[in-house]
Amino acid sequence: MAQGDYYEVLGVGRGASAEDIRGAYRRLARKYHPDLNPGNKQAEQRFKEINEAYEVLADPETRKGYDQFGPDFARVRAGAGAGPGAGGGPGGFRYTWSGQGSPFEDVVFEAFGGGGGGGDDGAGLFEELHSRLGGQAGRPGHAGRARRTARPGQDMEARLTLTFEQAVHGAATSITLERPAAGGASRPEHLQVRVPPGVRDGQRLRLRGRGAPGPGGGPPGDLYLAIRVQPHPYFRREGQDIYIDVPIAVAEAALGAAVDVPTIHGRTRVRIPPGAASGTHLRLRGQGIANARGGPRGDQYCVIKIVPPRTLDERQKRLFEELRTLDKENPRAGVEWNR
Repeated sequence: MAQGDYYEVLGVGRGASAEDIRGAYRRLARKYHPDLNPGNKQAEQRFKEINEAYEVLADPETRKGYDQFGPDFARVRAGAGAGPGAGGGPGGFRYTWSGQGSPFEDVVFEAFGGGGGGGDDGAGLFEELHSRLGGQAGRPGHAGRARRTARPGQDMEARLTLTFEQAVHGAATSITLERPAAGGASRPEHLQVRVPPGVRDGQRLRLRGRGAPGPGGGPPGDLYLAIRVQPHPYFRREGQDIYIDVPIAVAEAALGAAVDVPTIHGRTRVRIPPGAASGTHLRLRGQGIANARGGPRGDQYCVIKIVPPRTLDERQKRLFEELRTLDKENPRAGVEWNR
């Protein structure tokens, strides 16, 4: 659990838009990312809290629950890795039951509660609907026939949150399902999941036979994991390609330079050609994301951003003034609006 209110963790108000929340997360994640703060345990903990807060507030459904009930809004949690902030985060599993001619169509079992006796909980609702199967199954003389009718179990769906790195490189993760048990209690079930490299945000992974048990001894349904990928503080993904902004100084743009830049596989050295303009894309072939279907790996593009000096001393001012008098090129020549 993040320390304090999730909105306070991200530094936004309760009326913040989705874009405000995303922007606040990017700024804070960039500041406290472990890669930028090696060995800083406080920054690492802060980064985990920021991720946990973003995971809840970025999703309209979990944000609504948090706004209504506070930090204990979800009794069912899912995530990759060790727990909140370590590739996972809070989030309820939603079980959607569907199927032709089933009395459970459009019934959503969401965030099953914990122990306790009877009561109007998810397990009780399940048992009540089951007892009314076909309007007859609860009557004497019909129960045996219902048990003898074997049918496939229904599919279920849950959400699995991954870090950007886990989605890119793949990961062995675990999830915990809270299933209803007899008497209204809940029964945790731990599943090991191997996420293949290159999965995308919004993609669904299918776990065969991990859905609802089949009535009458039929085969179980499947479990579908809806993948959610947390944004990275400086990498952007487009298809199999990775993009990163690379700030350079005016002199580096004019004269050329060699700059160390990160990739998803480690750091590498990139040569900036003389005369590089802002917006120039430098391609690092094969430094992108693996293709899950066996195609070629994507590329990384370094997007050049020329950053002028914020302050100038007297000597620098004189040199720039001299450069301006010597520079005969007009950068606006040929521009549509300058004709």
